[in-house]
Amino acid sequence: MRLVAKPEKSDRDLAEMDQLARILERTARIQAFERTGREKDLNPNIENRNKKKKELKNYLSPEQVAALVEAFKEGLFVYQWTWHGAKRYRVRDIMKSRQIGATWYFAREALIDAIASGDNQIFLSASKAQAHVFREYIVAFVKAVTGVELKGSPITFWNGATLYFLGTNSKTAQSYHGHVYLDEYAWIGRFSEFRKVASGMAAHKKWRITYFSTPSTIGHDAAAFWSGEAFNKGRAKDQRVEIDVSHQALAAGAPCADGQWRHLVTIEDAARQGCDLFDLEALRLEYNDQDFRNLFMCEWVDDATSYFMFDELRRCMVDSWEVWDDFDAYAARPLGDVPVWIGYDPALSQDGASIVVVAPPPVEGGRFRVIEKLHFKGVDFAAQAAAIRGLTERYRVAHIGIDATTIGAGVFELVRAFFPGATALTYSVEVKNRMVLKAKHLISKRLIEWDAGWTDVAMAFMQIRRGATPSGRQATFAAGRTKEAGHADVAWAIMHAIDRVAFTSFDNDGGARRGGACMEIMG
Repeated sequence: MRLVAKPEKSDRDLAEMDQLARILERTARIQAFERTGREKDLNPNIENRNKKKKELKNYLSPEQVAALVEAFKEGLFVYQWTWHGAKRYRVRDIMKSRQIGATWYFAREALIDAIASGDNQIFLSASKAQAHVFREYIVAFVKAVTGVELKGSPITFWNGATLYFLGTNSKTAQSYHGHVYLDEYAWIGRFSEFRKVASGMAAHKKWRITYFSTPSTIGHDAAAFWSGEAFNKGRAKDQRVEIDVSHQALAAGAPCADGQWRHLVTIEDAARQGCDLFDLEALRLEYNDQDFRNLFMCEWVDDATSYFMFDELRRCMVDSWEVWDDFDAYAARPLGDVPVWIGYDPALSQDGASIVVVAPPPVEGGRFRVIEKLHFKGVDFAAQAAAIRGLTERYRVAHIGIDATTIGAGVFELVRAFFPGATALTYSVEVKNRMVLKAKHLISKRLIEWDAGWTDVAMAFMQIRRGATPSGRQATFAAGRTKEAGHADVAWAIMHAIDRVAFTSFDNDGGARRGGACMEIMG
């Protein structure tokens, strides 16, 4: 106060006044901190920094970025390091076994690239729902390592990088640009046409495009793309190339004459390179030789022997997020009060059990929709019945069809206790033929559909082949529903659900009524 009252102040007086003011301000902060315990009362810069972070979209600090990079490097298998090393190539093309962690790896690779470089990343898949599997992996990874929960779809980061998650209905998205990841490309309809859209997003020389998939059928456009035939089409003889796509040539990954870097990874390769997630001997027991080679050894299928052809199955595959306006998979009641039918196929020996939910058409001649599927392995009857009961709480269930021929009888009895209207299907040649012919009718007329990302559904139907009974006196259909081949279970579960069509048609509100359309569906 004396200093303030002095009429003439020296430089020393002014400096002392400034020092005393700072002491008073610091004292006031300490007193405020003693009352509240909030660190920002001691240092206002903390509040300013936190406010700035909140304003930035999906902010990650340098320390959090470093932690994510370190976590990304941990636990990679040798073949995943091979993919990482091939980032120097503009085009990577990977043919792989099922379930070896490709989607999981590329989701993390793209995330690290986005937060480290600021580059956009574009994920494309057979359906938008399937593309969002990448998003789920990314969100879970960031949450587990840093505690930060990423928001939005697309996801935009503080550094300007954006992650886009798109389905095959992305022709309007050609203005997007970035590194492109095309998942399960061998199962995408009109792949050659769609590839032009996908590659256009990565037209600039700085962008990479990565194709990866399990093989489908030899007649698919992707087979020619993988082999190099598509590259040679329309080129002069002196411009054509020969590409060796044998396992021997591509097991370690190799740059090819058409500008692509190719890699072929079988389940045996994955096991040799550190992937200990499989019991190979058990898998060989579960699947017959042909199915094992396709699913796990990267061999393309010749669907000429299948009763259900891939081309007709492909027409039933839709982008459910785009075309099913009334369905929300994440809602407590995904279809509200719309009636649904449930089909259950039990497990045989080491086989897997499947449960599907099918929404019947509200009017005669409409399309059935397979809206949910569950798969069980090594789970007891009570747990499977409990899963069915959970579905009855989420949906308005009007019908449950269960194969009760052998071990399915146990699940049927448990289900009937809480759903007395459950229908037991007892297998015979006639019943099996009826179900397959009915499914054939619906599929060939495109009167049934499922999400295009569910490649296992199409593969399951392709395992069903014409055959004969052991006596040779009757024609029937077989899908190896024994311990030798169990992955056709989801196809049988669908047929168990829609088998109700043989006895009913529909009234205006989707309920069932007797008569009429049943013979038409039966063909």
